[in-house]
Amino acid sequence: MEARLCFVGDSFVNGTGDPEYLGWPGRLCRAERAKGHKLTCYNLGVRGATSRDVSSWWEEETLRRLPDGPGGIDGRFVFAFGANDTRIVEGKLRVPPEESLTNAAKILRRAKALRPLLMVGPPPIGDEANNQRIALLSADLAKICREEGLPCLDVHAPLLKSGTWLREAAAGDGAHPGARGYGELAALVESWSAWRSWLD
Repeated sequence: MEARLCFVGDSFVNGTGDPEYLGWPGRLCRAERAKGHKLTCYNLGVRGATSRDVSSWWEEETLRRLPDGPGGIDGRFVFAFGANDTRIVEGKLRVPPEESLTNAAKILRRAKALRPLLMVGPPPIGDEANNQRIALLSADLAKICREEGLPCLDVHAPLLKSGTWLREAAAGDGAHPGARGYGELAALVESWSAWRSWLD
């Protein structure tokens, strides 16, 4: 398979905190390359980005990289955002839950009209109260995806259970893991049936 993939989202997409500067998209694409898939991978992860932010720029940035025209480029989207929406800054949520879901629905509905896409839910951070909000948002994002007929992968629960992600986050900035944590997230996506059917 030969395709161009745009990974769109926040600092977890960017791979912030990874000493190898790969994050989970880099590890995922490296693993697929070893299997013979010829992928061009664009990392469009922006540190601090909320669903509101992603909604404002995702289409322009992805379509710059996936132009229409002769040759029929096989371009696809992988979205992963939401954790920053749940952060409390100066006593207020950065993005209220209702707006987060409105933003997500708007992004996904427009994106699926353009290219095939997958959604990866938000991972946990090193704050229990915040993780409760992330868990609720993750479930709501999965519901939107079901309603839109789109695949969505919950990574919050398995990453919480493994403990590696949170241990590395605690050793770092409290939110972002190191190489092993990102490796676990990449492995979750790599073994996901929707991802496998996309590529195989």
